[in-house]
Amino acid sequence: MDDRKMSEAEARAARDAKALEGHLGWLDTFTGTALGVLAAASGIYTYLGVRGLLDDTGALTTFAALAYSVAVSVGIFVFWSYMMRLLPAVRGASARMGLLLSMALGCVAIVAMSSWLNAAALAGAAAVEQHLARTVQDYQASLERAHAIAVSGQGLSRDVERVRTSFEDLSAQEATGDLSGVAGRGAVFRVLTQKADELEALEAQIVAQEPLVEAAFQQGNEILSRMRGLTVEPGPVEARSVEFSEEAVRLAGIVTQLRQLSVAPLVERAAQDLSATVVMPRLDGATDDIRTGQAETITSVLDVLGQRAETLRAASAEVMAMEQPQETVYTPVSTADAVIRYAGNFIPSWAGAIAIDLLPAVLVFILTIVQSAIRAGRDRVSVEDTLTLAELRAALRAARDVEDVLNHTDDPPARPAAPPVPIRTKPE
Repeated sequence: MDDRKMSEAEARAARDAKALEGHLGWLDTFTGTALGVLAAASGIYTYLGVRGLLDDTGALTTFAALAYSVAVSVGIFVFWSYMMRLLPAVRGASARMGLLLSMALGCVAIVAMSSWLNAAALAGAAAVEQHLARTVQDYQASLERAHAIAVSGQGLSRDVERVRTSFEDLSAQEATGDLSGVAGRGAVFRVLTQKADELEALEAQIVAQEPLVEAAFQQGNEILSRMRGLTVEPGPVEARSVEFSEEAVRLAGIVTQLRQLSVAPLVERAAQDLSATVVMPRLDGATDDIRTGQAETITSVLDVLGQRAETLRAASAEVMAMEQPQETVYTPVSTADAVIRYAGNFIPSWAGAIAIDLLPAVLVFILTIVQSAIRAGRDRVSVEDTLTLAELRAALRAARDVEDVLNHTDDPPARPAAPPVPIRTKPE
């Protein structure tokens, strides 16, 4: 009973193996054609990717790109043909591991020589546009940062105005005698008006730069608007990149101009000079007591100058300590470089470019699994149990042919026939 069950299982395994062989035979009729189509498609996209890398448009360049793409197509076809035939056929673990390592190395070579060029052909223009858009964002951040620093510097005019107003008030008090006790426009009054005039000149200089700052910022925004238009404008991306580069140079100049228009360094220097450079007037009091009072008042004024100067210096230092705009330089990139640099944004394109080259690897694994199943089904039965009716008829016909040959060999050689005896007749 157990032997009969085992025989049925073996017969079923043999039938399954035979069916799998039939399927493989039918699939082999178009597998080579399909592999050739995949290799040709990869070669076409490789050609487009190579043409995007080459600057020259002559016949020799076209021929070189065509030769490279043909070599890639042939290499892919031959490599996967080897893998489809050899890897499913080997049985030893070491041989199979060696072929798997060879296939992995071949896949890396295919990606290096073809897949990245396919990705450049599929998404190269979009990647370059992504690079342009990213550059616009960097320039916009630099422009806005430079403008913010310049506007903060313009805000120092209020601090300068406040200090100037305080000196003007002190000079008015000195004129009425409320400061030093002696009314008039003497030595103390001249010191106060001297510093008030310096601060007024500084304030006027700061205010005069405000329209320049706004004009530069407006011009920078207009350039940014043109650069944004170039990123989405229809047409070849190479031509747009050239115009984009020209606008980027202009915008870099605007950013530099805004940095130079910041008045914070000017205010800092003025604050240092406010108390350091004081022209001491001659004390013109009529008596020694008056001159002593003037000297004491001037000393107090110098102390106030030092305090106001420190206030201005701290305000200007705060503006100068602001983070400066990042140095942005537009660097033109090729389609292949852009695809690699922004690979994370073009994962579907990369997946398609790699899949068209490495899809035959799936077929290799399928063939390996099926061939293993066929061998497992055949190894459980003997050869004679797997013969089909057609194979049995062919075997019997071959056996009869062999038997006929052997029979003819074993028979004794036939004796030569005696020559015919001539019959004589009597004449009549």
